[in-house]
Amino acid sequence: MTNHKILVIDDSRVIRMRVRDMLPQGNFEVVEAQDGVEGMDAIRSQRPNLIMLDFLLPRMSGWEVFQEIQANPDLQHIPLVLMSGRKEEVTEKMTEPFEYFEFIQKPFEQKELIEAIKAAMVKARKPRRTAAPAAAAASAPAGTGGGDVSAAEFQALQAQVKQLQGEVAMLKGQLGKMVAFIKQKLK
Repeated sequence: MTNHKILVIDDSRVIRMRVRDMLPQGNFEVVEAQDGVEGMDAIRSQRPNLIMLDFLLPRMSGWEVFQEIQANPDLQHIPLVLMSGRKEEVTEKMTEPFEYFEFIQKPFEQKELIEAIKAAMVKARKPRRTAAPAAAAASAPAGTGGGDVSAAEFQALQAQVKQLQGEVAMLKGQLGKMVAFIKQKLK
């Protein structure tokens, strides 16, 4: 049986070791990354079968890693388990129910981890909704059936939409950090 490669991105060595110890022996190769930058490098170079991603990371946050994964169709199909000790920080940025990934709250037990991995694998197989057909129809002049838009123009528009979505997500992330900072100062 081939090994399944699991990437654990967490700045806590204890969590990385705990995940490694909780997985059935011999079935998994565990790759570790201690921050978001290392994590993205490992995703690109190792092509894991599953990603366990801490939400709060140094250098590049788990939120930013999540956004990169979601923006890349080649990476979207990789099952993802998002981990955090504070679920409210996750739900500030993403609303429940989580459609394409699974969430597990730290600390967790082996049974919870296995269930989260199974759920993430099911969710990763769900077809993604795309706005491309609607965008093409909306950009086509009335009565043309969309034939006047070239493939290059359509791709350029798609690239602009992705860039704008990334910028909006980044702004939301910054706003979320400011709100969390303000809440913390008000306590």
